Amino acid sequence: MATIDFPAEIRALRTTLESIESVSDPAALEKKVAELSEQAAAPDLWDDPEAAQKVTTALSQTQAELDRVTNMASRIDDLETLVEMGTEDGGDAETLAEAEGELAAIRKDLDVLEVRTLLNGEYDAREAVVTIRAGAGGVDAADFAEMLLRMYLRWAERHGYGTQVLDTSYAEEAGLKSATFEVKAPYAYGNLSVEAGTHRLVRISPFDNQGRRQTSFAAVEVIPLIEQTDSIEIPESEIKVDVFRSSGPGGQSVNTTDSAVRMTHIPTGIVVSMQNEKSQIQNRAAALRVLQSRLLLVRQQEEAAKKKELAGDIKASWGDQMRSYVLQPYQMVKDLRTEHEVGNPSAVFDGDIDDFIEAGIRWRRGASQAS
Repeated sequence: MATIDFPAEIRALRTTLESIESVSDPAALEKKVAELSEQAAAPDLWDDPEAAQKVTTALSQTQAELDRVTNMASRIDDLETLVEMGTEDGGDAETLAEAEGELAAIRKDLDVLEVRTLLNGEYDAREAVVTIRAGAGGVDAADFAEMLLRMYLRWAERHGYGTQVLDTSYAEEAGLKSATFEVKAPYAYGNLSVEAGTHRLVRISPFDNQGRRQTSFAAVEVIPLIEQTDSIEIPESEIKVDVFRSSGPGGQSVNTTDSAVRMTHIPTGIVVSMQNEKSQIQNRAAALRVLQSRLLLVRQQEEAAKKKELAGDIKASWGDQMRSYVLQPYQMVKDLRTEHEVGNPSAVFDGDIDDFIEAGIRWRRGASQAS
């Protein structure tokens, strides 16, 4: 086994941490924590439960972000002490092995922090709205869409992120035609935006009685959640609202009343359907929120397209197919943009997609700097 140059490794860790701190700005985070703590201590805080929840959640998340950065310096100091203990008096192999394990753990956690510093786009810090749609491939595509929905919900669950399924449209035989859900966590949009695109599944179809291999597709759309400060106002004259009875699994109030809402933005043709809330009012509010979010993204894309046109660069930055999930004749999930691949599709479908997301974020940054 090669001997580790601990002093050089520790210097490298400190250099990486310094670059992270220059972007994350611990002093600014401390100031924000102090401001939110003052708001959280207000005696009338819970007079408005929704606003109170936002304040306490923001405080918890900001404090956690600050702790991740500040605790890292202490961990590196502790690692240095551990190495000193392991090398004095002729050396202690057990202590040095412990130091080697901690070195690997710190590297991994620094990688996570470093990726967070790359999420500095206008909407990267937002919560996300994700829509999955079955594409070509018939019932296999609908089943694939449901597999992807579970994958992202399991990913969020692994991280302790809140989610809310807003709409599900079930296919006739199995799976989903489409599904829309929110991920309620800071930087959910920045992280999940690299998942947007066309996903491909190759497997022996469980729906084919001849056991043939089937290729199917599903599209993933990710948009930032609208906030009150975004100034996306939609005149009522530009919106068409239809109500209908919800379909699919659900309780009495879901399936027996005309509570589902379909909202169409007439100028753009964007359609949003919501049916998972119990009342028409709740579904209408959710539909409007998602419609505003989609219009916000359209505005951002139009601005970006105009900039590219002025710069003489109109090439697309994302291909039609961004990731393949192959279950037959071999087992592999491969991202076609980053070349990152793993040989355990089961783990990926169970939400283990952090490495794909990290590789996608780094790839996107590299692509933007090259263009």
